[in-house]
Amino acid sequence: MELGIYTFVENGPDPETGKRRDPAERFRNLMEEIELADQLGLDVFGIGEHHRPDFAASAPAVVLAAAAARTSNIRLTSAVTVLSSDDPVRVFEEFATLDLISQGRAEIMAGRGSFIESFPLFGYDLRDYDSLFAEKLDLLLRLRDSEKVTWSGKHRAALNNQGVYPRPLQNPIPVWIAVGGTPESVVRAGVLGLPLAVAIIGGQPEAFGPLVDLYRETAVDAGHDPARLPVGINSHGFVADTSQQALDAAFPAYAETMSRIGRERGWGPLTRQQFDAAATLRGANFVGSPEQVVEKILYQHEIFRHDRFLIQFSVGPLPHKALMRSIELFGTKVAPAVRKAIGGTPARKLAAART
Repeated sequence: MELGIYTFVENGPDPETGKRRDPAERFRNLMEEIELADQLGLDVFGIGEHHRPDFAASAPAVVLAAAAARTSNIRLTSAVTVLSSDDPVRVFEEFATLDLISQGRAEIMAGRGSFIESFPLFGYDLRDYDSLFAEKLDLLLRLRDSEKVTWSGKHRAALNNQGVYPRPLQNPIPVWIAVGGTPESVVRAGVLGLPLAVAIIGGQPEAFGPLVDLYRETAVDAGHDPARLPVGINSHGFVADTSQQALDAAFPAYAETMSRIGRERGWGPLTRQQFDAAATLRGANFVGSPEQVVEKILYQHEIFRHDRFLIQFSVGPLPHKALMRSIELFGTKVAPAVRKAIGGTPARKLAAART
């Protein structure tokens, strides 16, 4: 199994001062976090895309390119690229460039995003939410497959045998489809034969098992080899030396962030009881000691048989020192134990998906 970290580069109010942190400092700290993940032998680091004041990363490819210059082995992916409100030509150019800078370590995780600010920002109508993603994904895959493309659609100017450059080092550059639990999105990934990343940030994870089964069944029905179709799980979490330390450290920032977002969406405030329940074996969050996080990853592997697990530590403005310690424990305690328990078989599927 591949193990990694993703972040939206949260930059909300500091829990101690109540003031928003300096974005430049947040990016300096982020580079240290990615460097540490690379040094510890973690497999993947992902950067999400948001266009809000509480998140600093609106341009994942730029951040990942900076990380590429400071790392050697870790794969670098968006998490996600909000393809619906972006230009597939520009996305391909940016990630092809990242792939060359990183010597073949770039990936694109395409999704529709969990917020809608980018649609009016870039002049798109939310009524076209579904058709925008479908059409732009089609173009992105055409660009990946061919140097010169003839294409036409509803939401973008047509291409007439036009080349898009540079070409990436990887052929093809990996494109994952990120979903939040919508069956239609899972079916799309299966039909297209693209790797699937499932975001599980609430509820009981076993409820997502049928979606992963649907993905694999759809892929087989579409004529794709399931041995070449990796599945990833993306979840929230935090690792500390003990369970109590993890819960106590993560809760204030997590509750502030989720309650603030909840106010926008009509949810009630997150309670400590709800947070602690989500950290139990059958809950959605991976908050605990290294041993607990290992147990939970292996428990979910029995459900999903997944090939990649990415954890988001920075749900809310946690201190940099705490994040570094969490990454250290994940890399030195969690990852070796999971790899020993599961073995190397799933990694071969990931390798096959890149060829």
